[in-house]
Amino acid sequence: MILKDSYLKTRQRFISICKSLKIEDYSVQPQPFVSPPKWHLAHSTWFFEQFVLCQFKKNYVVYDDDFAYLFNSYYNNAGKRILRLNRGLMTRPTVDEVYDYRKYVDEQMISFFTENPSKKAQEIIELGIQHEQQHQELFYYDIKYILGNQPTFPIIENAISLAEIEQSSKWIKISEGIYSIGHDGDSFCYDNELGKHKVFLHEFEISDLLVTNEDYIKFMEAGGYEDFNLWHAEGWDFIQKHKINAPQYWHHVEGKWYHYTLHGFREVNPKAPVNHVSFYEAYAYAEWKNQRLPTEFEWEVASKYFNYGQLWEWTNSAYLPYPNYSKAAGALGEYNGKFMINQMVLRGASIATVDYHSRSTYRNFFHPEMRWQFSGIRLVK
Repeated sequence: MILKDSYLKTRQRFISICKSLKIEDYSVQPQPFVSPPKWHLAHSTWFFEQFVLCQFKKNYVVYDDDFAYLFNSYYNNAGKRILRLNRGLMTRPTVDEVYDYRKYVDEQMISFFTENPSKKAQEIIELGIQHEQQHQELFYYDIKYILGNQPTFPIIENAISLAEIEQSSKWIKISEGIYSIGHDGDSFCYDNELGKHKVFLHEFEISDLLVTNEDYIKFMEAGGYEDFNLWHAEGWDFIQKHKINAPQYWHHVEGKWYHYTLHGFREVNPKAPVNHVSFYEAYAYAEWKNQRLPTEFEWEVASKYFNYGQLWEWTNSAYLPYPNYSKAAGALGEYNGKFMINQMVLRGASIATVDYHSRSTYRNFFHPEMRWQFSGIRLVK
């Protein structure tokens, strides 16, 4: 796809998936890890203004000098910014002003495409497109959290659903050996996928299917949330402190399990994959089954033998740099490298992931207690 077309398609998609929102939905931030939809729309726009237009377009005039402070996320090299937990306090600029900002930057970008952008500029535009697509997925996580903590459990258009798992699971055997890990080729990837290297794997078997709600309910009914022997100490402390006894958004009503979906409040479908579990919960479930989570290397090697894309899948690998990992200079070098501590790797993709992000080498990462993202479980034995 031509870069300009990819840019316009991505920018329009974000506007499209926000169409069903009410004006009151745009500025809400119920938790520090949730960002308001208005902020996502503005931040992804600021990325193109800051790193493309300000750097490469001749005589570019910044839309508003305050926006860099308001909508920078974590790029220390790009200047000061508001605290993350204060994003939901901003009633100004208004939603209309944010959409005007997007329109202005899009017009400037369309003009810039006619100037024959350099290879460096094109690479940053591609990164910006991928970055915005990431925020479109985060939007789904955040709007579900925003609406899922309201008493009426609202429904939105453009909702997405998990497909049922109809067949029985099978075990895929992977032979002991030395395997290549990491991205190779000229297609886009993030810097954390680079540093192609060899790993030795012992023989293992991995399930071709994700754990279902039905499977997980058996763990719950067997007292999985009451047996400290199944949990990491940190995980046990976390579920005790927060009184967690089920996946996020689950509610026990009149003897049945219900959960919030973007289609509304519904009875849990036993055949759908279990969603919104933390690493702690995934680990405890695997312990209960006398199995384990795959390492990210096992997952990557085995991924060609199964379908993925419904949910991000927790691995038992800490998020660390590959051999010969090289961090870019300046603000763009802050994109991945500085988060390589105290986080766990997830592999695959989810129903909220843009197609271009579904690749076997993609390394997602979250803190082990996080549950608001679309995350599931695949087992190894």
